[in-house]
Amino acid sequence: MNSNLRDRIVRTLDVLPDERGYQLLDYIEFLESKYAERTAQSPNALQRFAEGVEDTLRAGRVSASTISETMGLMNKAMGVLSGVAAAGKSVASDVVEAASRNVARVTTERPAAVTPATPSAEPPAAPPTDPSGGTTT
Repeated sequence: MNSNLRDRIVRTLDVLPDERGYQLLDYIEFLESKYAERTAQSPNALQRFAEGVEDTLRAGRVSASTISETMGLMNKAMGVLSGVAAAGKSVASDVVEAASRNVARVTTERPAAVTPATPSAEPPAAPPTDPSGGTTT
């Protein structure tokens, strides 16, 4: 769809009440199922969950204003969760980067030469003995 047509549709939708918006969504999904030339981009897990909640509320004949308020709250929650996920990914990538730097540093540094201990030709000395037959320490 070209951007001018999309903008015109959005402008028209902006002035409609939510109830008519849901009717249009149903009609658009019908048209998509019949005439779409390609498949729509699949939503992520959070979007699928939110759409499932929205569809359940609509099937339960909940008012459009209540659905709108519920979805607004869910969108805020999804924004928070997305922020937490992004922060987690950032921390994880920082940890991986630091670990790979340490591995690279350890593999490029050569340890000091270790000389093996040479065994002496003489056997170890026996502990001194006590004249009474015991060993002294």
